[in-house]
Amino acid sequence: MSGIAAFEGRREIASAADMEQLGRDLGAVLQPGDLVVLTGPLGAGKTTLTRGIGAGLGVRGPVQSPTFVIARTHPSEVGGAPLVHVDAYRLGSPAELDDIGLDLERSVTIVEWGRDMVDGLADTWWEIEIERGWSGTGVDNACGTAGSYIADLEDAAPRTVTVTRRP
Repeated sequence: MSGIAAFEGRREIASAADMEQLGRDLGAVLQPGDLVVLTGPLGAGKTTLTRGIGAGLGVRGPVQSPTFVIARTHPSEVGGAPLVHVDAYRLGSPAELDDIGLDLERSVTIVEWGRDMVDGLADTWWEIEIERGWSGTGVDNACGTAGSYIADLEDAAPRTVTVTRRP
């Protein structure tokens, strides 16, 4: 079993730098054949986590969102497994994900927006769910918390990261 099992459970991540460090730590233990599904809202930190995983794996970068190309392969610079980074956001079905022709056995594969998309690809996988916290004051929109700075407040909020073995 992959070394990622040591990361199972919930943890709070305080910043983007901490999210990237978690990714580095995960990347250091991920092995060829590991499939990781990242779930969370826009801006939760899925790509930041993947950037850290790429650094931990020692792959060629930059690791950035593959939203428009669907998938990117980052070869290893240290003789390890390549990182295949998939964004399933624009895919309509698991069959479309399967059509990409992923090499799951020889790579570490990260699928953003992959919930309910990987069931037919592998018997088991890791799911990492990222939930955004709220760092605001608790004042509602009618009292002025919906200004242009609201995104900054949300970006500064801690994240809750849950790592689970599926199914």
